[in-house]
Amino acid sequence: AIEAYRTLLTSALGTKTAIADTLLAATPLIFTGLATAVAFRAGVFNVGVEGSLYMGAFAAAWVGFTFTELPGWLLVPLAFILAGIVGGLWCLIPGYLKARLRVDEIVTTIMLNYVAILFTSYLVNGPFLVPGLANAMSEKIAPAAQLARLAPPSQLNLSFVIALAAVVVTAFLFQRTTMGFELRTVGANPLFARWSGMPLGSVILKVMFLSGLLGGLAGAGQVLGVHYRFVANFSPGFGFDGITIALLGRNSPLGTLFAALLFGVLRNGGSTMELFTDVPRDLISILEATIIFFVAIEF
Repeated sequence: AIEAYRTLLTSALGTKTAIADTLLAATPLIFTGLATAVAFRAGVFNVGVEGSLYMGAFAAAWVGFTFTELPGWLLVPLAFILAGIVGGLWCLIPGYLKARLRVDEIVTTIMLNYVAILFTSYLVNGPFLVPGLANAMSEKIAPAAQLARLAPPSQLNLSFVIALAAVVVTAFLFQRTTMGFELRTVGANPLFARWSGMPLGSVILKVMFLSGLLGGLAGAGQVLGVHYRFVANFSPGFGFDGITIALLGRNSPLGTLFAALLFGVLRNGGSTMELFTDVPRDLISILEATIIFFVAIEF
């Protein structure tokens, strides 16, 4: 056991490249953890971040391979902005159903995850199919849209910096704005919030849009910084992992950051651990599940 964990930690944190790869693995989890934490903080159980991630990823890819003549300083922000807007609008669908019709958001967001995954797969198998490619994927984005790497040869890129900025902005939103106060109040006591005059429907729509926006940014980061095109079924479940990250971080932006970094260490080191010891990488899934059990305990 000692040898297995030593190998895991060394491969995840032993060199500069290993640390960079760990940060790379943590980057989408920071975004999706924040997206989930924002909704959970307001008492809205949005489990549809995966759908926003896919929609945002395709939107970013579309910008990248469509507006190829734009300079990078304009193309990259445009891709992130459109990805965030598309991701936010996608989450507004279950948000509206909950705010206006009181439809359970857990059911609608889970269903819309699969709608988004299948819809984006249809796009790269149909209207945006690239002939000659073995897998379903879009055209490659313009070189100007590709995010700069921070520590070559690792693929760690500027999306990690954007993720850190999202942590700071989310923390400021929670602690220093009227919207943050509304989110905390609605999440802590919706009955009190309603009788004190807070527009619950409006708050739900805002929080769902913000949650989806962060999910869309996660997808944009993967497309612009890792794959350089949209690939069908590219996510191993980043959106669902965000639920675990948010729970482990107690719906706090800073806690979410540390939780994502922890999972980045586990996932980056897991593959090497399997190669050099007789312990399979399934141990990582067991560790993550154990963490969830302990976080869920009500003392």
